[in-house]
Parts: sequence; structure tokens; C-alpha cells
Amino acid sequence: MPMPHHLSSKDFQCPNLQLLRSTRAASRIRMEATAAPTAPRNSTLEISIKKPEPVFVSSRPRQSSNLRDPETTMRDRVEVIDSMSDWAVKSLLPLLKPVEKCWQPQDFLPDSSSPTFYDEVLELQKRVSSLPDDHLVCLIGDMITEEALPTYQTMFNTFKGVRDESGCSDTPWAVWIRAWTAEENRHGELLNKYLYLSGRVNMTMVERTTQYLIGSGMEPQIDNDPYNGFIYTSFQERATFISHGNTARHAKEYGDLKLATVCGIIASDEKRHEIAYTRIVGRLFEIDPNGVMLAFQEMMKKKITMPAHLMTDGENTNLFRDYAVIAQDCKVYTSKDYTDIMEHLIQTWKVESLTGLSSEAQQAQDYVCGLVQRFRKLEQRAQKKAKPLHSAASASQFSWILKSGKPTI
Repeated sequence: MPMPHHLSSKDFQCPNLQLLRSTRAASRIRMEATAAPTAPRNSTLEISIKKPEPVFVSSRPRQSSNLRDPETTMRDRVEVIDSMSDWAVKSLLPLLKPVEKCWQPQDFLPDSSSPTFYDEVLELQKRVSSLPDDHLVCLIGDMITEEALPTYQTMFNTFKGVRDESGCSDTPWAVWIRAWTAEENRHGELLNKYLYLSGRVNMTMVERTTQYLIGSGMEPQIDNDPYNGFIYTSFQERATFISHGNTARHAKEYGDLKLATVCGIIASDEKRHEIAYTRIVGRLFEIDPNGVMLAFQEMMKKKITMPAHLMTDGENTNLFRDYAVIAQDCKVYTSKDYTDIMEHLIQTWKVESLTGLSSEAQQAQDYVCGLVQRFRKLEQRAQKKAKPLHSAASASQFSWILKSGKPTI
């Protein structure tokens, strides 16, 4: 999801290393604004969980992370994650849907085997033709972000204590990673096909952007830490829920009720995934409030970097910035949304009412709880300066949009 701009290997043979470097450099300006391996292919997801040996988690208050070396801190955090295996089976995995109960992209697309296929495509194109170019840019940006799913699964597998060690591990964390990826995969597929059929999109440039983005990766600054990672995903899933939900509302306003339904069901998936990640962090707060409070502060100080921040089409190294500006103007994802998410997470995890924290964690608590008011003030200041910046981004300048205008079939 985009982040409003106005707030503040040797083994990898990149085809255009200089472009990648310049894209990364442009993205470093931080903006404060967005089946189980044994399951048969056609059957309900059946989860066989390997439960690790019980891990003793000390009941004594944990020392402040900064008072110990990073290796000790990480070891303790992985210990906590290991102790949550049974909890994950009971409280996390039930949030996954069996494959047979999941919607599939074809449910919302013209049937190519039907004699009315061409008529259905024409009807789709007629509906999409009413969507303004700037909203179309937001939809394409959302789709490209969804299509970069391989990067996000790779990110998950950097979390110590969580990663899928074999590629088909039956630990609850590994099962979740794979099944979550499978559910998310439908989002990009559906939006991609819908936009392809619309006849308004330069699919070559869109596909090139997606390839660049997957090849570039992402820099969420999680540092392999599971606490940081789950705070990041809690934020990101809510941001995605908001973005798709706003796109659904705009599509309805412009007369494409089918697109509104498409974006709405994707938003519904994102909401369920948000619940999963916030539930994990909530449990972590119960077990290790000091450690999680410090991790929350760390991620808020770093700022939540959006997944597609290394986006480029091979021509515009400021593509993500321009996309984020359009999203802000269209109210698809805004600086206010960023602050609202922060406030929502603080309330969901009852951060303000935490007691018995170490002195360092108390300082982190004060810092995090004071951010919302600070960011609200930044929003107000930014609104006064937004116009000149926003005028620099125009939907017509995006290589994703066909210049010919009306679709033909």
C-alpha cells in the first residue's frame, strides 16, 4: 500500500543494477503517512501439526532489551515464539479458510468457455471506462503490490523462530505462512485479470513493474526479529484492508459495482489476516510486555515502510512516490490512515493501560502513546504544503495507463 509522500549479491544478476540502486536510493526517504503440505489439491485444508518439545519460558520479569546483548534478546524472543506453538494451533490457524470455502478469481470474471464471453468482456470494459485515470492508477498500484507476493513470503521466512525451515514444515508457523500466501495469491490474480480485460492498461509496463519490484525486494527493517515482524504485518494488513476498502467505495461511486465487490472481498481477506497478526502481538504482550513494548517503539521510530517502496517501471525511479501522491489525493490511502492505524493498534493492544513495565519499557510506552497527537499535528501542517507537491504527479504520466483512451475488443 502506498505511503503518502509528504510526511516525513553477488549471486543476484540484476539486469539493470544502476536502476535498482537509484530506485533504492529514492525509496530511502522515509515517509510517515501504507496448504498444508499433506492436503490434497482439491480438498479441505487438513492441518497436521508437529508440536515441538515443550519450551520453558521463565516467569520472571524479562530484563530490558537494551541492557543485554542483542543475541540474548533474540534468543529470549525466539523462546517465547516457540512456547506459543499450541496457542497458534488453537487461536491462529482457525482463521485460515478451507480451500473449498474460499472464493476464487474466476468467480468474478467472464467465463472464457461461455458463448457470452465477449459480451461479458464488453460489459466489463463499459463499467471500467467510467473510472477516472487517477483511481485506475491506485487500483494498478494495489494490484502490483499484491503481485509481489513472493517477496512477502520471503520476508516471513526471515523471522527467527517462525520461518519455514524445510519448505514444507508442519509447525503451525510454517503452515500459517504457506496458507496465508495461498490465500493472498488470489488477490493479485483477480485484479490482474480484471485490469487486463478492462482494455485500459498497458500490461507490458505493469508486468515489467511487477518483475522489477519482485527482483528489488523490500526493506521493512525487521532485522529477523519475530516481534518486529508481527508488529509490521499487523500494521500492513490493516493498511491493505483500508486501501482496498476505499477503492471498493470509489468503484461503487463511479458505477462499477462488480469492481466494488472484487475490492470488497479482497479487503475482507485482509481484515481477517489483520486480526490474525494483531492477535499474535496481543498474545506476545501477555507473555513479554517489556520486550514487545520496546519492539513497538523500535518499529514506530523506523517508520513502517510500505511493501512496494522499491517500485519502478524501468523508467521512473520515483514511481512509488508518484503513486503514493495519487493515492493520497484520491483518499485511497492517506497520512491520516497511517495515524489512524497507529491509534487503532495502540487501542487494540491496550498499550496505554499496561502496568508493571520496566523503566525502559515505560519510556517506550510514553513515546508510542504520544505519537498519535504528534502525527495529527504533522498532518495539519502537511495539508498546507500538499498542493504544490501533488500537482507534480499526474495519472497521465504513468506508463501503466494506455494513452489511446477507450478500450476496444
